[in-house]
Formats: sequence, C-alpha cells, structure tokens
Amino acid sequence: MSINWFPGHMVKARREIEENIKLVDIVVMLLDARAPYSCRNPELEKLVARKKVVLVLNKMDLAEKNAMRRHMTALRTEGFMVAAMDSISGKGQREVMQVISESYQSFADTMLQKGRRVRPARVMVVGVPNIGKSTFLNSLVGKKMAATGAKPGVTRGKQWLRVREDIEFMDTPGLMWPKVGSEEQGYKLAMLDIVGEKAYSEYDVARFLVTWLKDNQPSVLLDKFKLKDDNLPPELIMENIARHRGYLVKGGAADIEKTCKLLLQDFRKGKLGPANLD
Repeated sequence: MSINWFPGHMVKARREIEENIKLVDIVVMLLDARAPYSCRNPELEKLVARKKVVLVLNKMDLAEKNAMRRHMTALRTEGFMVAAMDSISGKGQREVMQVISESYQSFADTMLQKGRRVRPARVMVVGVPNIGKSTFLNSLVGKKMAATGAKPGVTRGKQWLRVREDIEFMDTPGLMWPKVGSEEQGYKLAMLDIVGEKAYSEYDVARFLVTWLKDNQPSVLLDKFKLKDDNLPPELIMENIARHRGYLVKGGAADIEKTCKLLLQDFRKGKLGPANLD
C-alpha cells in the first residue's frame, strides 16, 4: 500500500512553516513514541534544519518502554535533544521544558554578552497530522487554549501561547510529505491515524495490524480476543474476532468491516497494550 495523501491545506501548512521559521529560536518536533522513525517527515526536517530541533516522543504511555528508550538513545546520537511525554496525563512535561530551556541557553548567553535583556524563547511546534500537537500544548499551558480535533490536519492558523514567562510557543498545522514510498511505513502511518482515512483501505490496514500482532504480541490475540489458535491466516483471525465480539450481519456472516474499525480503534487507544512499530 502506497500512501499518496497531500490535500490542498498541506501546501498552505508548508508555506506557513516556511514563512514563520525565521521568527523562532527552537523547533519542537513531535513524533509518535510507538513509531518515531516512521513519523519523521523528511521535508519538514529540511525546512527546520537551520534551527535547534528538540524531538519529543509523544504518547509515551502507549509505547513499549524499553524500545522507546532505545529509540531516544539512537536519536540523541544523531545530535538531537530528545524527551518523551504523555500529553494527556502531563507525564514527562518537566523533562520537556528542561530540554527546551537547555536548548535556549546559548541564545540567552549571547544576549547577555551583548548587554541585552534575555527575551522569552520562541518555540515552533511541528509534526505530522494527528501527532497530538494541540493536546501537547494544552498540557503545557494547563488549560485548553489550542484547538484540538480527532481528524488529521485539524489545526489551523498561527497562534502564540505563553507557557511560562521565559517560553512562548507557536502552533502550526500538521504537515505530511507528498508521497510515502514504503508500503510498510504507509501501513504504520495509517495504524497511527496520521494519514486521512480516504488514503487507505481499513481492511488492508487491519489485516496488517493482525499480522503484526501475530508476529509481535500473539498473547493479545489469545487473551483479549479469546482465540484458541493464533496460527491462522489473518483473514480467519479477523473472522474469529468478529464472532467473539458478536459482530455479525444478516445471515450470521462475520461483520468484517465493523471488526476492522474495532481493531484499529483499540490499537490507537492503547487497548491492545504498549507497542513498538519501529
């Protein structure tokens, strides 16, 4: 499955980031902690390459912890400053703010050397659609100030948010790159709800998820869905899950469409346990 999802507002989002990048000191790039490499937007990284970049592995509560730590170590070896956070609970917030403050220290030192008053750090928050930027900002601010939504690409327009006296954030719309060439990466992005649902087949993505569970977390299939045998083709596993849940259509056939929606929703909400897709 090749994802080719670049609706018109992505062009506007790219232009907005290009126009505003000169206004900021630091870029905070959010990645999904379950698949940080698959969520990296190569075009976005080029746009912000001249700025200091802090990577935040968001949704850390949904990620397999040991794998997430390995990813963080690997990203640090690339030269990034890295932190992890659960934007819903606020866990990791202190570490994120500390990393941003450390990144800004060289700017502050330069201002002091020139005899100037140290102004607040200006931070742009970027990432692919539906990565959780608005929830991230709401968590830092402590109240609902950024518009949130459940669909990729919902954030619109430029807005500055003062989190503390020394840090200001600029929110940006999510930016996808024009074409995801790798089939496996495309499935991962669809599983994480990063690309719009019109760009893929729910059945194909749910089938990929079942195959991934077979290979990586077979206990989920056996325990959560009460399967007696996980050594079956994914099509039969989905049919068995449908019957276990009572998802049937007229005549007693398995409702595979409803089952696909269930599987993807449960995965995205963490109901199938912590995951590491990369």
